[in-house]
Amino acid sequence: MHKPGEIRVLALGLIRDGDRTFISQGFDPAKQQTFYRAMGGGVDFGETSRAALEREFQEEIQAELKNIQYLGCLENLFIFNENPGHEIIQLYQCDFADPKFYQLDQLVFSEGKRQKTALWVEISRFKSGELRLVPEQFLDYL
Repeated sequence: MHKPGEIRVLALGLIRDGDRTFISQGFDPAKQQTFYRAMGGGVDFGETSRAALEREFQEEIQAELKNIQYLGCLENLFIFNENPGHEIIQLYQCDFADPKFYQLDQLVFSEGKRQKTALWVEISRFKSGELRLVPEQFLDYL
């Protein structure tokens, strides 16, 4: 986990299949609120954001990516579990190399000690405000 006052650099992957997107579910205990975010993770020193994206998908859900295209950079200032956070997000559009990932309803994986769920969600559920997508600028890319 990152230290307070640190800016974190993340590489996240936007994966679409028709009118749905593959997304990771999170929960803020302080706000008692479920939220959703693209999958990916932190960029390590000496690693490109693209390499980090591929490594994270491999580590978390044993998935290979293809058709990786850089979309842009987002800056995210937020409060999670009552702590301020600051992220620079390198956003990529990509596809799963293995078609089996498109057949899954959901996938449970471990991130450190935490169990997380990734699932296919209809994009319209984020656009309508029914479900919360973070950071909000992410909606511009869907």
